[in-house]
Amino acid sequence: MVIARRLAPTRIGCMSLSPSTALARDLIRRPSVTPADAGALDVLRAFLKEAGFFCLRKIFTEPGTPDVDNLFAKMGDGAPHFVFAGHTDVVPPGDLKRWRHDPFGGEIESGRLWGRGASDMKGAVAAFAVAARDFVAERGIPKGAISFLITGDEEGASINGTAKLLDWAKDYGERFDHCVVGEPSNSLALGDTIKIGRRGSLSGRVTIEGVQGHVAYPEQADNPVPKMARLVAALSGHRFDEGSAHFGPSNLEFTSIDVGNPAVNVIPAQARAAFNIRFNDLWTPERLEDEIRVIATQTVGAAAELDFAPCNARAFLTKPGDFVALVSRAVEEETGRKPELSTTGGTSDARFIVRDCEVLEFGLINETIHKIDENAALDDIDRLTKIYRRLLELYFERP
Repeated sequence: MVIARRLAPTRIGCMSLSPSTALARDLIRRPSVTPADAGALDVLRAFLKEAGFFCLRKIFTEPGTPDVDNLFAKMGDGAPHFVFAGHTDVVPPGDLKRWRHDPFGGEIESGRLWGRGASDMKGAVAAFAVAARDFVAERGIPKGAISFLITGDEEGASINGTAKLLDWAKDYGERFDHCVVGEPSNSLALGDTIKIGRRGSLSGRVTIEGVQGHVAYPEQADNPVPKMARLVAALSGHRFDEGSAHFGPSNLEFTSIDVGNPAVNVIPAQARAAFNIRFNDLWTPERLEDEIRVIATQTVGAAAELDFAPCNARAFLTKPGDFVALVSRAVEEETGRKPELSTTGGTSDARFIVRDCEVLEFGLINETIHKIDENAALDDIDRLTKIYRRLLELYFERP
């Protein structure tokens, strides 16, 4: 197997770009708005293959959903088996006229890399690819294995991505021990936060049927709006819990209320609303559904018809232990900061990976993710590469 030597920095005019920044820029220049790949995985595959990794592309399909391209790469064999996981798909850029630079131009300005995916998470994908390449170039193939699980479906439906890639890998005989997902975990400075879990997410819709009529004759109608108002107030004000050891309290938020009524003198026939609840490890989706149905019945009787979307995001936690301590050590050694262990934020593909091995998330700063003018500091991309490199050293030095 050929092991690539560490490459010299790329030069742009009189400016030198580190290998991590150069790779991140190349990835940004592929407009891989989910679920399109646009050549992003070609770039990453070529880089890892040159470094000596075995690479395999997997396209997963399912009726009614777009096909998704995924990448599995591996070097070594046996245990311990360490995995870097992430995604190369990005959210749409929005109004292009409001961007300081072309969102898919990968421009360098003021010591920062600008473009969609700079922080979420092409910068981190580039950092762990370069870190792994340099690690094996200097130390050789470790006793064990290093793998990459890269999807193009994290920002989309998350149906034909990481979950199916994990199932395929298990059928292929792969067994993973530990994983770091390169999601942008830090809030203010690189090294301030490691995500050791995430709350679950459950979405639902409620419909209350009424009887349409003239507002001057309410006795001849049945107005669903006051009933919906009472239910919204009851569910929004309900204290589901006080939080747990590693999670904050669960919260339910209504995101839409609609009666579809353009007239001011007509009692509507129906009221609809949508909500989402982010829940901690005290709950399962099934118990939450039961709880919400009880509250609805107590508030408006049988008037409310509840419909819950299938839940593929349960709360999960990697309990602080040896692996969390090892990653924290790598972060602290390279940044001087002792990271906070957090479970805040939205969902991530770590919710699938936790079924197979211990997993946590550490990447760049999340200040500009999903925003106009997403960007990442060049120094942070390079320092993140050093953190991942140090993590590999510590991981494979263990007895």
